[in-house]
Order: sequence, then C-alpha cells, then structure tokens
Amino acid sequence: MRILAVDLGDARIGLAISDILGITANPLETYKRKGDHRDAEYVAKLANDRQCQRIVLGLPINMDGTEGIRVEKTRAFAEEMKQHTSIEIDYEDERLTTVAAESVLIEAGVRREKRKEVIDKLAATIILRSYMDRVLK
Repeated sequence: MRILAVDLGDARIGLAISDILGITANPLETYKRKGDHRDAEYVAKLANDRQCQRIVLGLPINMDGTEGIRVEKTRAFAEEMKQHTSIEIDYEDERLTTVAAESVLIEAGVRREKRKEVIDKLAATIILRSYMDRVLK
C-alpha cells in the first residue's frame, strides 16, 4: 500500500511517501504554499500520479489533547483535497514531529539554513512512519 504523508504548515508543506509495500517511509519534497486551493490540488495530483492508496495528514493536536484552529485548517485542507481525488484521507497525531525532526537534523550536524529546507519533509516522514507503525502492524 503506497501512502503519501502531508505535514501542513503555513508557508510550506512537507511530503513523504512509502514504498509500494508500505514498509519504508521516505522524504519526498518540501512544497512552498501558493494558496489552499492550489496546494490541495497539487498534493492530490501528486498522490494520484504516484498511485497512492491513502493520504495521511498530520493532525496538529494541542499538547493537552484538544483541537484548535490548526486542526480546523487541516481538516478544511483535507476537504479541499477531496475535490481533486478519491483517495482515502486519514489523519495521524503529529505532536512533537517537528521537534523530533529538528533533533535528528541537529544530531546529524545539519546547518540551520539547510535544516529549514528539509525539516518539513522529514517531519512528514516521521508522521508517515508513525502512521504505518500504528495501522500496518
């Protein structure tokens, strides 16, 4: 099962994809946002072109477990994507994924300027790995 993971940010969208067997999670790209409609269309087309069976959006739940405005924006983005694809859309709790991605990059000695370029797709990879571990056991 090929899965596309999405880390939705205000300025950028991190994207990661699994292999066809659903075993590995790989960073794909960081997409610079152009507006909800165009962004949703782009992500949906990418998932369609890559023959994904599922799209997983990181759900930015608050640390106390509540859902705020960022969750509403993520769900609205999913609804916009549904206008462009019939691929099933699911969610994965993304609490602390960006923090984890930052830690990995710092430990690897990646300079601050370079981290900004790759952190979003690495966060998407962590979201995807978490989803695959939970759902595809």
